[in-house]
Amino acid sequence: MSEPTLRDISDYDTLRGEKKKIVWIVIIVGILLGVAYYVAGKVYDGSSDAIKVDDKIVIVPGSKSIPVK
Repeated sequence: MSEPTLRDISDYDTLRGEKKKIVWIVIIVGILLGVAYYVAGKVYDGSSDAIKVDDKIVIVPGSKSIPVK
């Protein structure tokens, strides 16, 4: 199976029929996913359920950490 060449592609300059529909479906689905991601990011604010921690990490377990003064 070889790669198609420009001579083999009948509608290289303009898309027609089913190929044109597929391109538009891909574009519309991409836009809808982008809008859904944007809305989900605005609706769900992850900082509201964050746990505030005031402790500093002095030694990282499992490493050769030097204690911070």
